[in-house]
Amino acid sequence: MQTKYKAIDALVFFKKILNKGQDRSVKAKKNIIASFIIRAVSIAISLILVPLTINYINPTRYGIWLTISSIIAWFSFFDIGLTQGLRNKFAAAKASNDDSLAQVYVSTTYAILAMIFCALWLIFLLANQFLNWSAILNISESMQAEVSVLAIIVFTYFCLQFVLRIISTVITANQQPAKASLIDVCGQILSLILVLILVRTTDGSLIKLGIALCVSPLLVLLGANIFFFKGIFYKYRPVLSKVKLSYAKGLFNLGLIFFIIQVACIVQFETANIIIARNFGTIEVTSYNIVYKYFGLLTMIFTIFLTPFWSASTEAYLKNDIQWIKNGIKKYNILNLVFIGAGVLMLIFSEEIYTLWLGKGKVNISFSLSLCGFIFFNVSMFGSKYVYFLNGIGALRIQFLASIISPFLYVIVAMFLIRYYQMGVYALFIASVIANFNGYILSPLQYHLIINRNKKGVWIK
Repeated sequence: MQTKYKAIDALVFFKKILNKGQDRSVKAKKNIIASFIIRAVSIAISLILVPLTINYINPTRYGIWLTISSIIAWFSFFDIGLTQGLRNKFAAAKASNDDSLAQVYVSTTYAILAMIFCALWLIFLLANQFLNWSAILNISESMQAEVSVLAIIVFTYFCLQFVLRIISTVITANQQPAKASLIDVCGQILSLILVLILVRTTDGSLIKLGIALCVSPLLVLLGANIFFFKGIFYKYRPVLSKVKLSYAKGLFNLGLIFFIIQVACIVQFETANIIIARNFGTIEVTSYNIVYKYFGLLTMIFTIFLTPFWSASTEAYLKNDIQWIKNGIKKYNILNLVFIGAGVLMLIFSEEIYTLWLGKGKVNISFSLSLCGFIFFNVSMFGSKYVYFLNGIGALRIQFLASIISPFLYVIVAMFLIRYYQMGVYALFIASVIANFNGYILSPLQYHLIINRNKKGVWIK
């Protein structure tokens, strides 16, 4: 009986802690806990899918799948940062209690992205007939037809998901990132089910794998759009009569800056697979991505805590609640130290975990590659909290200027380290750290000047 009462007391105490603080903080805490559970499921599925797909199509073909996905991800450039612009505009409209304006921004974003990606899809279908994928990926001529079909499948997926994923942006802007994460994890669960069926019933096929991994999230996103816009977000549902291209200017002005920043991110993170494939072979793409996924778990979990901070910062800054922002940054700095400790343990036991995860001898990963991956992700986490705050208040000018420089710096440094210093795949992580100077130098400085020194001008633009 005493155990029962202790459990009840613990639950009451937990609820009291959870509901303590401002509404903004309470909402953030609830989303963090929910997101943590959801992301744990997501991580588990990702860990299962990697060895499952490698065994299904072999490491070389898995590297081809990763490289094709990276190349086609470049077309996300044509999002022009609109979804990130929508995130800020929607949050600001909500903070001002202007539901009609929020619906206009949602409807206009759906219409613009639908037109952009429909045109891109038709252009790609035509251009794909003339692309020599065997030369682009440095693979056998016999795989040209198979890879060409895979490219169409993946590109179709990218175009559709960019439009359908707007619902996730709306949910996140409403300070409910846990629900957005749930949509993604449902897509992963369906993907896992389909891949398990493929493994048991078919021989290894890139095309079948591509269909399974692309169709699943699209079905879930379509269902989510119907569910949320018929339900709690009915008043924000996209309606043709609410499409106002005159309002697109506000989205474009903010979105264009996010667009340049996205270009920098895609060049840094997606070009890596192409550089590796051409200089080391597609099997090394697999090694690099294993390390990326492994230490990326740190960022994945850290982002669970960080995601509510973006839209909450928008609201807090508009309401001049500076102390709340300071407290948030302080807590994230403490959390950074915890994650560094976790990362050190992951690094020490990395070889054993790779073997347990993938199987002995499946993929060869050097300690230097793991070490550089560990350093890169910890540097990224340190800067991310400042970047999220600046994104939330729309102070993007400095980040924008840094993003113009960083892609070129990344490619130049990466190729210099590979060609002249004969470094291995780990050179890509070193180049990423150097090129990401905005995150760990400029963004913390900008935050300090805005919050602690109340600076305006270029710092707040």
